[in-house]
Amino acid sequence: MTYYKKKKHYGQHFLTNPAIPRRIVKESGITADCGVIEIGPGFGILTTELTKTSKKVIAVEIDSDIIPILEEKIAGIQNLKIINSDIMKLDISELIETEFSNIPVCVCANLPYYITTPILMKLLEGKYGFENITVMVQKEYADRLCSKSGSKNYGAITAVVNYYANTKRLFIVSAGSFSPPPKVNSAVIRLDIYKTPPVKIENEKLFFNVIKAAFSQRRKTLVNSLYSMFSSFITKDEICNMLNKLELPTSIRGENLGIEEFANITNWLYKNNISKSQSY
Repeated sequence: MTYYKKKKHYGQHFLTNPAIPRRIVKESGITADCGVIEIGPGFGILTTELTKTSKKVIAVEIDSDIIPILEEKIAGIQNLKIINSDIMKLDISELIETEFSNIPVCVCANLPYYITTPILMKLLEGKYGFENITVMVQKEYADRLCSKSGSKNYGAITAVVNYYANTKRLFIVSAGSFSPPPKVNSAVIRLDIYKTPPVKIENEKLFFNVIKAAFSQRRKTLVNSLYSMFSSFITKDEICNMLNKLELPTSIRGENLGIEEFANITNWLYKNNISKSQSY
């Protein structure tokens, strides 16, 4: 077998426990009619399981040195194509159009901890029409994404992801299931993508900036947080008046709001004040 030296800058922790990929595929909802984009196949332990269940798998691997080893592992598998590319630079729309014509597409990945959020946001913001995204991430990160408003783990990323998908934690994976083992446990989560967002908003950019402002300083009340970002266009009294009209206490903090409340605030700001600005 071709020799391979692990690269720390890619955050590589290769899955070695064969029971884990079988369970990932089983709980991912992937069927024989689905196409799958796998991000970071590594040595192909999850890749192989995906090819057994789905119609076609496109495995995107950034590390060119690992490609020969991966090709040895999966030699003879007909419904698999390996692409040596950085998922952050890849034209996903073009990939879907070229490789998955008229079939549902899912994403499956063991994501490096250091780049989890950028990858997830690219997959969600692109609105590529995925059925779902099943990923293994750091357990702490999974707890954050799957938390409810008002809990200590709830944050801006939780609210943003909730706009795009219904998120569910599937199961925990111990550090011993990897080589080399990470310092923390992981968890597998599934994001079932909404065909239509669960809330109607007038301006998405403003919506995300409202969420960003609400969590910018968690100890601040929402009034002060919103004023810090939008003080050029609205006064504190106007913010208090808005909250009263929306039947929210002026003492409330951002972490106590769900996406429905964030949507209502966004729409009020857009219609009454912030829409006067050309940038949000």
